[in-house]
Amino acid sequence: MEEKRFAVLIDADNVSSKYIKYILDETANYGVATYKRIYGDWTKPNTVAWKEVLLENSVTPVQQYSYTVGKNATDAAMIIDAMDILYSGYVDGFCIVSSDSDFTKLSSRLRESGMMVIGMGERKTPKPFISSCNLFKYLDVLAESEKQTMGMQDDGESNTRKVNGQQKKKEQNGTYDDTEKGMTDINVIKLAIKKMLYEADGTDQRMNMGEIGNRLAKRYSDFDVRNYGDTKLSRFLRKMDFLQIEKDKEGGTAMWVALKSDSEEDTSTNSQQNNQENRKRNYKKRKKT
Repeated sequence: MEEKRFAVLIDADNVSSKYIKYILDETANYGVATYKRIYGDWTKPNTVAWKEVLLENSVTPVQQYSYTVGKNATDAAMIIDAMDILYSGYVDGFCIVSSDSDFTKLSSRLRESGMMVIGMGERKTPKPFISSCNLFKYLDVLAESEKQTMGMQDDGESNTRKVNGQQKKKEQNGTYDDTEKGMTDINVIKLAIKKMLYEADGTDQRMNMGEIGNRLAKRYSDFDVRNYGDTKLSRFLRKMDFLQIEKDKEGGTAMWVALKSDSEEDTSTNSQQNNQENRKRNYKKRKKT
Protein backbone atom coordinates (compact mmCIF):
# COMPACT_ATOMS: atom_id res chain seq x y z
CA MET A 1 0.00 0.00 0.00
CA GLU A 2 1.45 3.34 -1.11
CA GLU A 3 2.23 5.79 1.69
CA LYS A 4 0.62 9.22 1.75
CA ARG A 5 2.98 12.10 0.93
CA PHE A 6 2.95 15.10 3.27
CA ALA A 7 4.30 18.63 3.14
CA VAL A 8 5.50 19.62 6.63
CA LEU A 9 5.43 23.41 7.03
CA ILE A 10 6.67 24.84 10.36
CA ASP A 11 6.15 28.32 11.76
CA ALA A 12 9.42 29.04 13.60
CA ASP A 13 7.90 32.12 15.27
CA ASN A 14 5.31 30.06 17.18
CA VAL A 15 6.91 26.63 17.74
CA SER A 16 9.93 25.65 19.84
CA SER A 17 12.81 23.67 18.33
CA LYS A 18 12.54 21.11 21.15
CA TYR A 19 9.50 19.64 19.37
CA ILE A 20 11.22 18.76 16.07
CA LYS A 21 11.47 15.04 16.95
CA TYR A 22 7.77 14.80 17.84
CA ILE A 23 6.75 16.69 14.69
CA LEU A 24 8.59 14.33 12.34
CA ASP A 25 7.83 11.15 14.30
CA GLU A 26 4.11 11.92 14.41
CA THR A 27 4.03 12.75 10.69
CA ALA A 28 5.72 9.40 9.98
CA ASN A 29 2.71 7.66 11.59
CA TYR A 30 0.56 8.86 8.70
CA GLY A 31 2.93 8.88 5.73
CA VAL A 32 6.24 10.22 4.42
CA ALA A 33 7.34 13.87 4.58
CA THR A 34 8.34 14.86 1.04
CA TYR A 35 8.55 18.57 1.87
CA LYS A 36 10.09 19.76 5.14
CA ARG A 37 10.26 23.53 5.37
CA ILE A 38 10.47 25.98 8.24
CA TYR A 39 9.72 29.70 7.99
CA GLY A 40 11.18 32.55 10.01
CA ASP A 41 13.53 35.52 10.11
CA TRP A 42 16.87 33.76 10.60
CA THR A 43 18.63 37.07 11.35
CA LYS A 44 16.81 37.23 14.70
CA PRO A 45 18.35 35.72 17.87
CA ASN A 46 15.19 33.75 18.78
CA THR A 47 15.75 31.39 15.82
CA VAL A 48 19.25 30.29 16.91
CA ALA A 49 17.98 27.11 18.60
CA TRP A 50 16.28 26.02 15.37
CA LYS A 51 19.47 26.37 13.33
CA GLU A 52 21.12 23.60 15.36
CA VAL A 53 18.48 20.97 14.51
CA LEU A 54 17.69 21.81 10.87
CA LEU A 55 20.66 20.02 9.31
CA GLU A 56 20.23 16.95 11.52
CA ASN A 57 16.64 16.53 10.36
CA SER A 58 17.00 17.74 6.76
CA VAL A 59 14.56 20.62 7.20
CA THR A 60 14.88 23.48 4.69
CA PRO A 61 14.88 26.97 6.26
CA VAL A 62 13.00 29.67 4.36
CA GLN A 63 14.14 33.22 5.08
CA GLN A 64 11.37 35.76 5.59
CA TYR A 65 12.22 39.28 6.75
CA SER A 66 9.79 41.20 8.93
CA TYR A 67 9.10 44.16 6.64
CA THR A 68 6.78 45.98 9.06
CA VAL A 69 6.54 45.89 12.84
CA GLY A 70 3.35 44.16 13.97
CA LYS A 71 2.80 42.30 10.68
CA ASN A 72 3.60 38.59 10.46
CA ALA A 73 5.28 38.09 7.07
CA THR A 74 6.15 34.49 8.02
CA ASP A 75 2.48 33.46 7.93
CA ALA A 76 2.04 34.92 4.44
CA ALA A 77 5.12 33.09 3.13
CA MET A 78 3.84 29.78 4.52
CA ILE A 79 0.41 30.26 3.00
CA ILE A 80 1.81 31.11 -0.46
CA ASP A 81 4.12 28.08 -0.41
CA ALA A 82 1.30 25.80 0.76
CA MET A 83 -0.88 26.84 -2.19
CA ASP A 84 2.04 26.37 -4.63
CA ILE A 85 2.61 22.85 -3.27
CA LEU A 86 -1.13 22.11 -3.43
CA TYR A 87 -1.30 22.98 -7.14
CA SER A 88 1.87 21.00 -7.89
CA GLY A 89 -0.11 17.81 -7.17
CA TYR A 90 2.87 16.11 -5.51
CA VAL A 91 1.38 15.63 -2.03
CA ASP A 92 -1.65 13.98 -0.43
CA GLY A 93 -1.69 16.05 2.73
CA PHE A 94 -0.16 18.84 4.80
CA CYS A 95 1.20 19.09 8.31
CA ILE A 96 0.83 22.69 9.51
CA VAL A 97 2.91 23.27 12.63
CA SER A 98 1.95 26.42 14.54
CA SER A 99 0.03 27.58 17.61
CA ASP A 100 -1.35 30.52 15.60
CA SER A 101 -5.01 30.77 14.54
CA ASP A 102 -3.99 32.68 11.38
CA PHE A 103 -3.70 29.33 9.58
CA THR A 104 -7.37 28.42 10.10
CA LYS A 105 -8.44 29.59 6.64
CA LEU A 106 -5.46 27.85 4.99
CA SER A 107 -6.34 24.56 6.67
CA SER A 108 -9.98 24.83 5.57
CA ARG A 109 -8.95 25.65 1.99
CA LEU A 110 -6.57 22.67 1.80
CA ARG A 111 -9.30 20.33 3.04
CA GLU A 112 -11.68 21.69 0.41
CA SER A 113 -9.15 20.50 -2.17
CA GLY A 114 -9.21 16.97 -0.76
CA MET A 115 -6.01 17.26 1.27
CA MET A 116 -5.59 15.61 4.66
CA VAL A 117 -4.49 18.30 7.13
CA ILE A 118 -2.68 17.47 10.36
CA GLY A 119 -2.23 20.42 12.69
CA MET A 120 0.38 20.53 15.44
CA GLY A 121 0.85 23.09 18.18
CA GLU A 122 0.83 23.61 21.93
CA ARG A 123 -2.25 23.52 24.16
CA LYS A 124 -2.53 27.30 23.85
CA THR A 125 -3.57 26.89 20.18
CA PRO A 126 -6.96 28.56 19.52
CA LYS A 127 -9.91 26.25 18.93
CA PRO A 128 -10.77 27.50 15.39
CA PHE A 129 -7.44 26.27 13.98
CA ILE A 130 -7.77 22.94 15.82
CA SER A 131 -11.28 22.38 14.44
CA SER A 132 -10.22 23.24 10.88
CA CYS A 133 -7.78 20.30 10.73
CA ASN A 134 -8.55 16.62 10.10
CA LEU A 135 -6.33 15.80 13.07
CA PHE A 136 -4.63 17.99 15.64
CA LYS A 137 -1.73 16.93 17.86
CA TYR A 138 -0.65 18.79 21.00
CA LEU A 139 3.15 18.88 20.91
CA ASP A 140 3.54 19.51 24.65
CA VAL A 141 1.30 16.51 25.37
CA LEU A 142 3.40 14.30 23.05
CA ALA A 143 6.56 15.43 24.86
CA GLU A 144 5.06 14.76 28.31
CA SER A 145 3.75 11.37 27.20
CA GLU A 146 7.20 10.27 26.05
CA LYS A 147 8.81 11.49 29.30
CA GLN A 148 6.29 9.48 31.33
CA THR A 149 6.91 6.39 29.22
CA MET A 150 10.69 6.71 29.58
CA GLY A 151 10.32 7.42 33.29
CA MET A 152 8.24 4.29 33.81
CA GLN A 153 10.86 2.22 32.02
CA ASP A 154 13.66 3.69 34.15
CA ASP A 155 11.97 3.77 37.55
CA GLY A 156 9.76 0.70 37.28
CA GLU A 157 6.72 0.18 39.45
CA SER A 158 7.22 3.16 41.76
CA ASN A 159 6.91 5.64 38.93
CA THR A 160 4.03 3.67 37.41
CA ARG A 161 2.10 4.03 40.68
CA LYS A 162 2.86 7.75 40.71
CA VAL A 163 1.55 8.29 37.17
CA ASN A 164 -1.52 6.13 37.81
CA GLY A 165 -2.19 8.03 41.01
CA GLN A 166 -2.12 11.35 39.18
CA GLN A 167 -4.41 9.96 36.51
CA LYS A 168 -6.87 8.59 39.11
CA LYS A 169 -6.99 11.96 40.84
CA LYS A 170 -7.96 13.65 37.55
CA GLU A 171 -10.67 11.07 36.90
CA GLN A 172 -12.19 11.52 40.38
CA ASN A 173 -12.59 15.21 39.66
CA GLY A 174 -14.68 14.25 36.63
CA THR A 175 -12.49 16.17 34.19
CA TYR A 176 -8.87 16.74 33.19
CA ASP A 177 -6.69 19.75 33.94
CA ASP A 178 -5.86 20.25 30.26
CA THR A 179 -9.47 20.53 29.12
CA GLU A 180 -9.65 24.02 30.60
CA LYS A 181 -7.35 25.19 27.84
CA GLY A 182 -9.59 24.24 24.93
CA MET A 183 -8.98 20.51 24.72
CA THR A 184 -12.10 18.41 24.19
CA ASP A 185 -13.49 17.58 27.63
CA ILE A 186 -13.45 13.93 28.72
CA ASN A 187 -17.16 14.14 29.57
CA VAL A 188 -17.90 15.15 25.97
CA ILE A 189 -15.96 12.07 24.80
CA LYS A 190 -17.92 9.82 27.19
CA LEU A 191 -21.24 11.19 25.98
CA ALA A 192 -20.23 10.63 22.34
CA ILE A 193 -19.27 7.01 23.07
CA LYS A 194 -22.60 6.36 24.80
CA LYS A 195 -24.49 7.84 21.84
CA MET A 196 -22.53 5.68 19.37
CA LEU A 197 -23.35 2.52 21.28
CA TYR A 198 -27.04 3.42 21.72
CA GLU A 199 -27.25 3.84 17.94
CA ALA A 200 -25.19 0.73 17.11
CA ASP A 201 -26.77 -1.97 14.93
CA GLY A 202 -27.77 -5.32 16.43
CA THR A 203 -29.53 -6.36 19.60
CA ASP A 204 -26.32 -6.42 21.66
CA GLN A 205 -25.49 -2.79 20.72
CA ARG A 206 -21.76 -3.31 20.55
CA MET A 207 -19.05 -1.82 18.34
CA ASN A 208 -15.52 -2.70 17.31
CA MET A 209 -13.02 -0.81 19.47
CA GLY A 210 -11.08 0.39 16.44
CA GLU A 211 -14.26 1.79 14.90
CA ILE A 212 -14.96 3.79 18.06
CA GLY A 213 -11.45 5.24 17.93
CA ASN A 214 -11.84 6.17 14.25
CA ARG A 215 -15.20 7.85 14.81
CA LEU A 216 -13.92 9.87 17.76
CA ALA A 217 -10.91 11.05 15.71
CA LYS A 218 -13.20 12.13 12.87
CA ARG A 219 -15.59 13.92 15.21
CA TYR A 220 -12.98 15.64 17.41
CA SER A 221 -9.85 16.65 15.52
CA ASP A 222 -7.79 16.86 18.72
CA PHE A 223 -8.83 13.43 20.04
CA ASP A 224 -5.79 11.42 21.10
CA VAL A 225 -5.74 9.12 24.14
CA ARG A 226 -2.36 10.59 25.10
CA ASN A 227 -4.18 13.86 25.83
CA TYR A 228 -5.93 12.05 28.70
CA GLY A 229 -2.88 10.28 30.15
CA ASP A 230 -3.08 6.94 28.30
CA THR A 231 -0.98 5.30 25.61
CA LYS A 232 -3.56 2.85 24.25
CA LEU A 233 -7.22 3.17 23.32
CA SER A 234 -8.04 -0.06 25.19
CA ARG A 235 -6.69 1.33 28.49
CA PHE A 236 -8.53 4.59 27.92
CA LEU A 237 -11.86 2.83 27.39
CA ARG A 238 -11.40 0.35 30.26
CA LYS A 239 -11.39 3.26 32.73
CA MET A 240 -14.98 4.11 31.79
CA ASP A 241 -17.15 2.18 34.23
CA PHE A 242 -20.21 2.21 31.94
CA LEU A 243 -18.41 0.16 29.26
CA GLN A 244 -18.00 -3.59 28.90
CA ILE A 245 -15.06 -4.75 26.77
CA GLU A 246 -14.90 -8.25 25.30
CA LYS A 247 -12.57 -10.19 23.04
CA ASP A 248 -13.77 -11.55 19.72
CA LYS A 249 -15.99 -14.56 20.43
CA GLU A 250 -14.72 -16.29 17.27
CA GLY A 251 -11.14 -16.28 18.50
CA GLY A 252 -9.94 -13.25 16.55
CA THR A 253 -7.84 -10.36 17.84
CA ALA A 254 -10.61 -7.73 17.58
CA MET A 255 -11.97 -6.11 20.73
CA TRP A 256 -15.65 -5.23 21.11
CA VAL A 257 -17.19 -2.52 23.27
CA ALA A 258 -20.74 -2.48 24.65
CA LEU A 259 -22.70 -0.61 27.30
CA LYS A 260 -23.06 -2.38 30.64
CA SER A 261 -26.56 -3.39 31.66
CA ASP A 262 -28.24 -1.47 34.49
CA SER A 263 -27.61 -4.33 36.92
CA GLU A 264 -23.91 -4.40 36.04
CA GLU A 265 -23.62 -0.63 36.47
CA ASP A 266 -25.36 -0.84 39.86
CA THR A 267 -22.96 -3.60 40.93
CA SER A 268 -19.99 -1.53 39.77
CA THR A 269 -21.28 1.59 41.56
CA ASN A 270 -21.94 -0.34 44.78
CA SER A 271 -18.47 -1.85 44.59
CA GLN A 272 -16.90 1.59 44.23
CA GLN A 273 -18.95 2.93 47.15
CA ASN A 274 -17.96 -0.03 49.33
CA ASN A 275 -14.30 0.51 48.47
CA GLN A 276 -14.57 4.18 49.40
CA GLU A 277 -16.27 3.34 52.71
CA ASN A 278 -13.62 0.73 53.51
CA ARG A 279 -10.87 3.26 52.81
CA LYS A 280 -12.56 5.78 55.12
CA ARG A 281 -12.87 3.20 57.93
CA ASN A 282 -9.23 2.14 57.54
CA TYR A 283 -8.16 5.77 57.59
CA LYS A 284 -10.10 6.44 60.82
CA LYS A 285 -8.57 3.34 62.44
CA ARG A 286 -5.05 4.47 61.52
CA LYS A 287 -5.80 7.94 62.84
CA LYS A 288 -6.95 6.58 66.21
CA THR A 289 -3.84 4.43 66.60
